[in-house]
Amino acid sequence: MTFMTSPSASLSSLDQRARDIFRHVVETYLETGEPVGSRTVSRGGVHLSPASIRNTMQDLTLAGLLAAPHTSAGRIPTHAGLRLFVDGFLEIGDIGAEERREIDARLAGKGRGFDEALDAASSLLSGLAGGAGIVASPVRDAGVKHVEFVALGHDQALAVLVGDDGSVENRIMTLSAGVTPSTLQEASNFLNARLKGRPLAEARTEMRAELEAARAQLDVAAARLVEDGMAAWSGGADRDRSLIVRGRANLLQDRETAEDLERVRVLFDDLEQKEQLIGLLDGVNAGQGVRIFIGAETRLFSLSGSAVIAAPYMNGRQRVLGAVGVIGPARLNYARIIPLVDYTARVLGRMLDGQET
Repeated sequence: MTFMTSPSASLSSLDQRARDIFRHVVETYLETGEPVGSRTVSRGGVHLSPASIRNTMQDLTLAGLLAAPHTSAGRIPTHAGLRLFVDGFLEIGDIGAEERREIDARLAGKGRGFDEALDAASSLLSGLAGGAGIVASPVRDAGVKHVEFVALGHDQALAVLVGDDGSVENRIMTLSAGVTPSTLQEASNFLNARLKGRPLAEARTEMRAELEAARAQLDVAAARLVEDGMAAWSGGADRDRSLIVRGRANLLQDRETAEDLERVRVLFDDLEQKEQLIGLLDGVNAGQGVRIFIGAETRLFSLSGSAVIAAPYMNGRQRVLGAVGVIGPARLNYARIIPLVDYTARVLGRMLDGQET
């Protein structure tokens, strides 16, 4: 399992005593959700006096890794502290056999379509992880069936792309000087010969190289038209994207103070921002591994102080199609949820690959 995180502070600034105390504070907080005092740390296996532990906890607080909520004598990790813990101390095991069987059974059930599996994945992660499960649907990117440039006047043309799935995408383009009907036909022929049967997103990079090699044979205006057309078409990449969120009620559990409830209210508002959430999940794609975002590391969740654990799902050609994840309070059970999200993403990828073959 590849594990990707955002940059964090180095452990090198902490001596062994500080590391032991910091780790114990964070592990106890993640387990109980309560501020951790020096006596709790002392009783938990750190063989130092409460006074020595308090001094070290104060140093960790000044370093921005711990904080004292309200008037409590205990400490909780800050978001920066949680990031340091996740990057430097977290021990991640494998998913349990029972959970593996449950994910396999619910996602790959007989007769289940992929859209149903996406909904089941969101509900499943919500139930297993205790947060809200989120799934961004795949980018729809059918192969190209036909392309054509149709003149609309002396300075405009309609760029038409027809997909293998019957989709039609039209873009009105402004023509540069020197474009004739034969130029439109030349550009159409060039693209049809190279795009037919290929998803546009996969062909873009290769097409740039092919266009450079073919410039000597293409009319200058036709080459420019090919470039403009490739830039204008999305290939359906932004069509029908959906975001599935299940388990919002889980986020209301263990909320005792008005401040806690206000954070959840803000988080609920954030979950309604479909485009921003899909953008966040699409950003996971570049890492091709589990990604973790804590608090202000994402602008979307900076006010609610939430955490996101997400992973991309890919087809057999290792092309990223979408992402699955869990959103919850920063006090998530990272060690348990990371392998759950990773395995769910892998199962979804295998399902989609089986439907494409």
